[in-house]
Amino acid sequence: MEHKSVKTHKIKSVEKGSVAEKAGLKVGDVILTINGEEIEDIFDYRYDILSSHLKIGFLRDEEPVEITVEKPEDDDLGLEFDEGLMDDYRSCRNGCIFCFIDQMPPGLRKTLYFKDDDQRLSFLQGNYVTLTNLSEHDVDRIIKFRMEPINISFQTTNPELRCKMLRNRFAGDCLKIVDRLYENGITMNGQIVLCKGYNDKDELKRSIEDLSKYIPYLESVSVVPVGLTKYRAKLTKLEPFTKDDACEVIDMIEDYQKKFYEESGTHFIHASDEWYINAGRELPEEDRYDGYLQLANGVGMTRLLINEFYEALASTKYKGIKKHFMKRSECTLVTGKLVYPVMKEFADKVNKTFPKADVDVVAIRNDFFGETITVAGLLTGGDIVKQLKEHGYKKRVLLPQSVLKADEDIFLDDMTLDEFKDSLQVKVDIVKSSGRDLLDCLLDVSR
Repeated sequence: MEHKSVKTHKIKSVEKGSVAEKAGLKVGDVILTINGEEIEDIFDYRYDILSSHLKIGFLRDEEPVEITVEKPEDDDLGLEFDEGLMDDYRSCRNGCIFCFIDQMPPGLRKTLYFKDDDQRLSFLQGNYVTLTNLSEHDVDRIIKFRMEPINISFQTTNPELRCKMLRNRFAGDCLKIVDRLYENGITMNGQIVLCKGYNDKDELKRSIEDLSKYIPYLESVSVVPVGLTKYRAKLTKLEPFTKDDACEVIDMIEDYQKKFYEESGTHFIHASDEWYINAGRELPEEDRYDGYLQLANGVGMTRLLINEFYEALASTKYKGIKKHFMKRSECTLVTGKLVYPVMKEFADKVNKTFPKADVDVVAIRNDFFGETITVAGLLTGGDIVKQLKEHGYKKRVLLPQSVLKADEDIFLDDMTLDEFKDSLQVKVDIVKSSGRDLLDCLLDVSR
């Protein structure tokens, strides 16, 4: 029996003591049907196993088998599959003028060049999708399985402009899908990647006003500046935003925030931290982020970090540490140029508060992608090593967690963390995203 599900539905592991193990399912078995229904992907599987009575059809050694399983309703079977989605990942069909992957140098690991545009990953991992990959069947399944929130890359609500920016003649029509999601009460979040001379100014106003009609199911929309690397020679010419541009974007968004908050109790539209930092403006207060719905897009990340850091510093734990802090804590904190001023403020505060502390902060210039890329998460091991050697560093180096692959100690340029340590002969601590963890690392206290 040759069939796509034979590959994508193979059991990778069976949890010990689970319903599946007791029923006799084994690693290598290939799930085909549950209660007679074919399993399209992980959502069908999760939905179908909710029943207390299951008939599971599967292949074992290429022979069809069927078993009956009785279990408490809603209990999991305890299976893990070779493919997380139990299906192939959907790649992007667009040729977006702002695509970051198109701006990457050759020679990196293959996974970095994969452009996903899969609504299932939007639900499972928070990825943003353009809706251009969705069929009517896909939309029906989003509604049936309540795949929410679904995160949507809008860019613009002008259909013609959206086709131009995504370089997909169907991209404008796909906006009609949002109407169906809204009508069925599916929670959404949105993103606008702003490109100078394309979807900014009056086009941005149009998009904000159009999208506000989907409140409350469209909970938030972030506006982020396009990221431009030095590898754009054959791509659409795009200009970076200036400080004045950033101020203009912020002013527009803050005016709309006041309007929306008065009308609906939500600020709805949000400028990413990068706009504020580049404009030299004070970051919004915490309440204006509506519960940090857009953290993954760099909206409120800096404000949250600042608040967490100073709350930790004022806590009972650190008041006690301050009183008895006798050991010397020397370290070099690595960061990107964007948040260097904030990290320098933290380091100065620690050095002043704890006389035995000696924290140095180094802003790494992104030579790999180009100096216009200033976020820490896109720094490479090679750039960090080279510039720390030029600048000098202490015996302990602190790296932001974002410089490493999510599930592996490896940098974007494939340098491993062990290779990094060997190059500098230092102890390395990885700083998580919280302000409290950062303070713990700076003082080298138990975390």
